[in-house]
Amino acid sequence: MENLSPQAVEEKCARCADALRRQGYRLVVAESCTGGWLAKVLTDLPGSSDWFDRGFVTYSNQAKQRMLGVSPATLEQQGAVSEACVIEMTQGALNESGADVAIAISGIAGPGGGSVEKPVGTVCFSWQFKGGDAETTRVRFRGDRGQVRWQAVAHALVRLERLLHDSQVPGCSLGV
Repeated sequence: MENLSPQAVEEKCARCADALRRQGYRLVVAESCTGGWLAKVLTDLPGSSDWFDRGFVTYSNQAKQRMLGVSPATLEQQGAVSEACVIEMTQGALNESGADVAIAISGIAGPGGGSVEKPVGTVCFSWQFKGGDAETTRVRFRGDRGQVRWQAVAHALVRLERLLHDSQVPGCSLGV
């Protein structure tokens, strides 16, 4: 799992920022369990206004629906911690912003709220270029609430960096 040091996360943010700036992309994030932490580490970088469009913190299901257009049926049938939900979150974030690239995170950071199917530490991610298909993953992180959230932020950045490196045009395949 992605248990990066604060310095390693800062360096990863800088590399993502360079790639976004070089490719002329703007980024939007939609976060639930990380509560804006991804947006915070990204905007800690000087000059982030060149490539960071905005962040949505949609902690409640109602916020996911109202701000990002997540379907009530998706939330009822699949739950907020599902790949279907994070896909709708990235699509909504792209629709509601001027961004070219979106990241969505939704999970169960703990200490409670888990189930047999979705234990504490389960986090779903989506990365999507405007006009392209979403790439999703579901990960189970270990540790306490803070550790789960930190690992989720780091994982989102690790995959973003790889996608930006592998992709030169919006709408391309996001297969990694």
